[in-house]
Amino acid sequence: MKTGKVGLFTIAFGVVIGGFLLVRLTLIPAQESENARLGKAIKNSAVESKVPNFSEIKDIKAKKNAFFDFLRPSVKHQNAVIEAEREFLLGIKSQIESDKHLTDADEFRLQQIAEKYQYTSRRINSNTIDKLLVRVDVVPEQMVLIQAANETGWGSSRFAREGLNFFGQWCFRKGCGLVPQSRTTGLSHEVAVFKTVEDSVASYMRNLNSNAAYSVFRSIRADMRADNQVPTAEKLVYGLVNYSERQEAYIDELLEMLRQNQPYLVEKNEKTPAA
Repeated sequence: MKTGKVGLFTIAFGVVIGGFLLVRLTLIPAQESENARLGKAIKNSAVESKVPNFSEIKDIKAKKNAFFDFLRPSVKHQNAVIEAEREFLLGIKSQIESDKHLTDADEFRLQQIAEKYQYTSRRINSNTIDKLLVRVDVVPEQMVLIQAANETGWGSSRFAREGLNFFGQWCFRKGCGLVPQSRTTGLSHEVAVFKTVEDSVASYMRNLNSNAAYSVFRSIRADMRADNQVPTAEKLVYGLVNYSERQEAYIDELLEMLRQNQPYLVEKNEKTPAA
């Protein structure tokens, strides 16, 4: 796999120490390619009806467009939420550097954001905000859409239809999700269930932005920010090396999907000619 010039040392370091122990402490991916191991989710028709039956769309191009169009609004909204949080943090940093007093409201919101992204610090200073900003950043839309397509077989998986789970996330509290029918004896994981598509996307983004297993992803993104580059799917996908046990093969697969599906990933804003 070609890693390019971005984060070569960081990626290698992350592969060695990232591991999967940290991943399995929280939500981790349950890939559709591993269905034989995980089994199929128990039917939950209450949420299944919320997802279009993409498997009924026989035209491949139409199916891909429909799938991306279904998820794209939620991805855009969650990135907008993150952008607002990021702008707030930049404003707080400016106040600190100007020796301006933070209001109680400012400190309360700052605490909420820190808790959301699982960041703790005894002090509030410019360095603290910089470290928090590494976590509070957007996830490229194209990467989100491609990974969702990969994890759900273009929205056809039962976990997506019945649990609104588009990113193969697991949970470990009894009753938190769908129990795989063929779960190995002794294991306690369940396939996470979400009430809305928004919840699924938000959980996935929060996972990438806070879980220690994806520190490589955040490091690559921060390096690009420092170089005044816009974070892109093609570069940040390398930070998903710990998302799957397949590691580099998984990244290669996502990169190939990114290349093959560019025509569908680019949002079409062309106006229909007047009759």
